[in-house]
Amino acid sequence: MKKKVVSLFLVAAMAATMMTGCGDKKEADAPAADAAADAGETTPDAAADAGETTPDAGTEAADAADAAADAAGDAELADKKVGVCIYQFSDNFMTLFRTELENYLVSQGFSADNITIVDGANDQATQTGQIDIFIADKVDVLIINPVNSSSAETITDKVVEAGIPLVYINREPDEAEQKRWADNDWNVTYVGCDARQSGTFQGEMIVDLGLEAVDFNGNGKVDYIMVEGDPENVDAQYRTEFSVKALTDAGWEVECLSDQVGNWQQDQAQQIVANALGQYGNDVEVVFCNNDAMALGALQAIQSAGRTVGTDIYLVGVDALSEALEDVLAGTMTGTVFNDHFSQSHSAADAAINYIKGAGNEHYIGCDYVKVTAENAQEILDMVK
Repeated sequence: MKKKVVSLFLVAAMAATMMTGCGDKKEADAPAADAAADAGETTPDAAADAGETTPDAGTEAADAADAAADAAGDAELADKKVGVCIYQFSDNFMTLFRTELENYLVSQGFSADNITIVDGANDQATQTGQIDIFIADKVDVLIINPVNSSSAETITDKVVEAGIPLVYINREPDEAEQKRWADNDWNVTYVGCDARQSGTFQGEMIVDLGLEAVDFNGNGKVDYIMVEGDPENVDAQYRTEFSVKALTDAGWEVECLSDQVGNWQQDQAQQIVANALGQYGNDVEVVFCNNDAMALGALQAIQSAGRTVGTDIYLVGVDALSEALEDVLAGTMTGTVFNDHFSQSHSAADAAINYIKGAGNEHYIGCDYVKVTAENAQEILDMVK
């Protein structure tokens, strides 16, 4: 069974209520503390009411118990060691992710000194060595963003053998690997968004424009170029497949003019799109990019070629990086998809805490993407800034 975590953006309306609730708890704790300080005093009214138990007294006692429990939880986590492996620090999205992850872990009671985050430098051998060091150091939990999803089986085996709980993030191991976790009842889970949804949202943003608006060359179909991330990465595979599937599901004919690997990198995407525009010229109607970093590179190439997004070409990405959101608002990008690093990082940390405390987790914890166009880009930008 898969657990689904609703995107923080989708519950943004609840944020004020939640913050109010936190404030109420702090205010309720104060009378409890006052009551404890006055425990030795007996007033005439208190004597008269000695036989009564009021709801307020019960609430104050419960709040005091909650506060004590929270303090105990903090103490329980303070000396626990967390090892975090990130596939590559230079990745824009993973920078947002790891920063939020560390901040949230500290807020939950972990000592910053006991949280070690390492850069795999996009090299699986490097990351494997880092995992070996964490195992030797006897960390209490590992959170891993694998360089290669295909290495998950090897990673899982060595971490499970060491008796360390494991939380995979962002790059989803395949179904066969996840089935092993369930079949063996291992303390291993994956936290992330379903990339099929992000690809579908990309395609839907183009479909929503209408075929007449997209078919600039009038040939009755959508001529596009695709810039992929890592071909081994399931997110790249799904975004590539499902962005186009959204068009064909709408009954549109499509023509792929170019499909190249940009490895998530802005400079590589810029060169790929520049080459494609040079070869196919005005026949290129849509540029799909598996992430925003590559979309930003694509935009540079589009502008250098004298093309204008929204006028004679369309461009979509994924991640909702601040710069991309500003481009969406300016009309220089058609849209992007918010890859909710808040929900994902918090859910990963919560899963790690569950393992440490012996509560366990389901083997898949999913979060939702959010489609971003000019209509809601400012809301997302306000959230991520």
